[in-house]
Amino acid sequence: MLVSVLLLALAVFVVSECGTKAIIFNFGDSNSDTGGYSAGLGFNTPLPIGRLFPHQPSGRLCDGRLVIDFLCEYLNISYLSPYLESLGSDFKHGANFAISGAATQAYATNPFSLPVQVLQFLRFKSRSLHLLAQGSKDLINEDGFMNALYTIDIGQNDLYGAFASNFSDRINITVNEIKNAIQTIYDHGGKNFWVHNTGPFGCLPERVSLMKKNNSDLDAYGCLITLNNGAKELNFKLSAVCDELNSELENATVVYTDIYSVKYDLIANSSNYGFESPLMACCGFGGPPYNFNMSIRCGSTRSQACSINSKYISWDGVHYTEAANAMVASKILSTEYSKPRIKFDYFCSA
Repeated sequence: MLVSVLLLALAVFVVSECGTKAIIFNFGDSNSDTGGYSAGLGFNTPLPIGRLFPHQPSGRLCDGRLVIDFLCEYLNISYLSPYLESLGSDFKHGANFAISGAATQAYATNPFSLPVQVLQFLRFKSRSLHLLAQGSKDLINEDGFMNALYTIDIGQNDLYGAFASNFSDRINITVNEIKNAIQTIYDHGGKNFWVHNTGPFGCLPERVSLMKKNNSDLDAYGCLITLNNGAKELNFKLSAVCDELNSELENATVVYTDIYSVKYDLIANSSNYGFESPLMACCGFGGPPYNFNMSIRCGSTRSQACSINSKYISWDGVHYTEAANAMVASKILSTEYSKPRIKFDYFCSA
């Protein structure tokens, strides 16, 4: 049952002692967007999206919680409020600048690129310090910004563009933009960085169902080898950049986390984790083998969702289910996939 999958993942969660000291600023795309796209464009995601958490639309493209939500739970802090959410936001423990559809470079349909998110952060910091100086309360101070953790989880949408253009050039630009983001935040006082690489792009049900493929381009688990090799190239270069920054940035820590290996392991060994049909979307249209139809996406009137107790990795063909996200978070907290191998809450005493 789905409950057993969640319990298996959450069994490793021991709440951190960070407490009120924990502050996170997150930058990324839909994999960590807690409602920024929805708030910014006035778009409400319909049920069954959000059916497990918060049992209503929240702007998360998932049936429930995201990896960043579970990481916040581990730190025992509130979920990150989107920077663009004007009502009900709580910024005492940081802010979320991630926007669904965002890439490291701006394009016509989504202007919230990584450089724009960094600019939003700089404005947030400047505004916070200005209001504190005027007597406002419950805002992050200079020490809070300096000791905060800056998490970056972006790159999946860049791969869409890379395969449609000069691949190597696009990948180099993507990695360089992530490097520039870290450097800019560092230049403005940040010193703790947690960088996620991109997942197995060729295992997304959306990609496998839409791409023209032959057996020679499918691996043993049905994933597209060419697309996964593209993700690996991006990750290889991103890893090298993180090593470079660790050497160059004085008193800074840049943790590189191999999300690709975590997610690929979930798919390759899905039955060991209690999942089934690892390349099939829970919410979509069309049935096996992928349950994905570009014209009838999850949330549209004709789409159908699997039962709540189903055991799926993919929620809608692009994003992961809450159960899969819980498992990914547990792997992150194990430190086995991070370089250097330090705990997620290391920044609380940094």
